[in-house]
Amino acid sequence: MREIRIGVVEDDPAALQRAVDYLNQYQSETGERFVVSVFDDGEKIAEQYKPVYDILLLDIEMKRMDGMEAARRIRERDDSVVIVFITAAPQYAINGYQVGALSYMLKPVPYFAFKQELKRSIESVRRRGDDAMLVDVGGGQQRLELADVLYIESIRHTIIIHTLGGGMQVSGTLKDFETRLADHDFFRSNSCYLVNLRHVTGMEDQDCVMSNGDRLRVSRPRKKAFLSALTDYMGGM
Repeated sequence: MREIRIGVVEDDPAALQRAVDYLNQYQSETGERFVVSVFDDGEKIAEQYKPVYDILLLDIEMKRMDGMEAARRIRERDDSVVIVFITAAPQYAINGYQVGALSYMLKPVPYFAFKQELKRSIESVRRRGDDAMLVDVGGGQQRLELADVLYIESIRHTIIIHTLGGGMQVSGTLKDFETRLADHDFFRSNSCYLVNLRHVTGMEDQDCVMSNGDRLRVSRPRKKAFLSALTDYMGGM
């Protein structure tokens, strides 16, 4: 199982330490592995937010930027991260549906309640997690939803991931991505393209036609295997 990346945003040092201690206890009890980042204000995480986290534990009442505003800004860049509010003011937490929060916990949070919510959050991540991966972008990492990927292109040792939202240049090789995505319905159509079969709408002559209208060449040696993989994918839907 891959590590779960968790951000804890809390301006009360005691509450922050309690959350970190709870996370460590949960790891010890369950064998889960977390990568935990901590922030003492919503502004700290929202201003330079990158979609690398699986779960965010957000305090609501903070001095410079409250958790609700931070969540709104985060949702503009990341519609998948699981958000759980931790607050002493339940009247604010009920607005969590506006930012797609999974739930909220009331301070002071007992470990049992924390454990139950964390378990639920992890289950939500796991349901989605196999359909996402981290990619290296500009010296940092970013979570990429595989459903959004149309195809991956290699151009003169440069890798471009074409997504529904546009192209992004990442580090790596096409062979590496082919290995990582072997079980996710991606298929190598030629030496330049790794194609997401869920976005193939048809074949015309020697090209596969993608859902955005792009036409990608399927090499003659690979065409039979490509058509077979496409047929298997369509049949399994």
